[in-house]
Amino acid sequence: MAEDRIRVTEWHNGEKEYSPFSDAEMSRRQNDMRKWMSENNVDVALFTSYHCINYYSGWLYCGFGRKYALVLTPAKATTVSAGIDGGQPWRRGYGENLVYTDWRRDNYYHALKHLIPGAKTIGIEFDHVSIDLQRLLKETFPDADFVDVAQASMWMRTVKSDEEIKLIREGAHTADIGGKACVGAVHEGAAEFEVSSAATSAMLREIAKNHSYVELMDTWTWFQSGINTDGAHNPVTNRKVRRGDILSLNTFPMIFGYYTALERTLFFDHAADEALDIWKKNVAVHERGLELIRPGARCCDIASELNEMFREWGLLQYRSFGYGHSFGVLSHYYGREAGVELREDVETELRPNMVVSMEPMVTIPEGRPGAGGYREHDILVVTEEGAENITKFPYGPEHNIIKG
Repeated sequence: MAEDRIRVTEWHNGEKEYSPFSDAEMSRRQNDMRKWMSENNVDVALFTSYHCINYYSGWLYCGFGRKYALVLTPAKATTVSAGIDGGQPWRRGYGENLVYTDWRRDNYYHALKHLIPGAKTIGIEFDHVSIDLQRLLKETFPDADFVDVAQASMWMRTVKSDEEIKLIREGAHTADIGGKACVGAVHEGAAEFEVSSAATSAMLREIAKNHSYVELMDTWTWFQSGINTDGAHNPVTNRKVRRGDILSLNTFPMIFGYYTALERTLFFDHAADEALDIWKKNVAVHERGLELIRPGARCCDIASELNEMFREWGLLQYRSFGYGHSFGVLSHYYGREAGVELREDVETELRPNMVVSMEPMVTIPEGRPGAGGYREHDILVVTEEGAENITKFPYGPEHNIIKG
């Protein structure tokens, strides 16, 4: 019967679940945004991205072709989820939750109208909302003006709270554990995916041990060998490790939506002289970069100084990407605090409680002496006086030539 086909409902199944963040921390995040909304005459903030919904509610959705939202008003925060997710969004979220069903295609927008009656100015994420979604939002709220909330949110997220930094520290330690397991799994003939699996399993066990309840999702490892090291984000394959191979160790624990990373250059059995020379030079850039990260330093100035080191050695043309980026709610498929990236075109000054990586990389093309991708990656917490390196895994030829 049509009258039985409900469009929206509440599904408060079970009790609210454990979170590493206190109610005071989650309330602070929401209230920081409410303050911005008040100052900019925005009635409602409508978040649709993985990272913003996670940051303001603590819940990380699984899109799978459906739309999700967090509606933040001056008085309330409500996530909007699909019926397929059951009561999990309410259990995980800080605030209320409204579920829309699949009975009609426009039920998502019906849910938004239910939560946003009469709003004149709605903040949306311009860097996430597609042209199609924007059109449908305008049809849903024909009398409303839409303004960008993404940039304001991004700058709020760049400075981490003490509770966030605590979780990021845990992530860095977990990445180190994954790195140790990765090295332990390397042997002649080992397939990349076998080494990767050992590292990921070690990290998952560590995360599970540290929390009374945690969703174990999205932790992964990229272990690359030989020519596969030329790209930092190249996927794991079934290529087998050979003696003399250059290797890239990349461990990525994900804890409550927070990404951390460890990345190291390794060699199996031995490294040729040309490779050792390039590796040592990349390490020198890495170490100078660690020294440059401090409060007041501009991202562009750090990049420019490190460029000069590579230029003097004739390696600048082999540099692959910027020298580092902000950490927090981030993954390989969502999130980016683009205002804090160590690139020539970013003039942001580093501030205490920002968390950034130092990760220089050069890639020498196949067929040339020392061919392969060389990359080191540490995570630093900017302090009042300087920066604290929270990555403890060793780097360089003295430590990372794995004997088989």
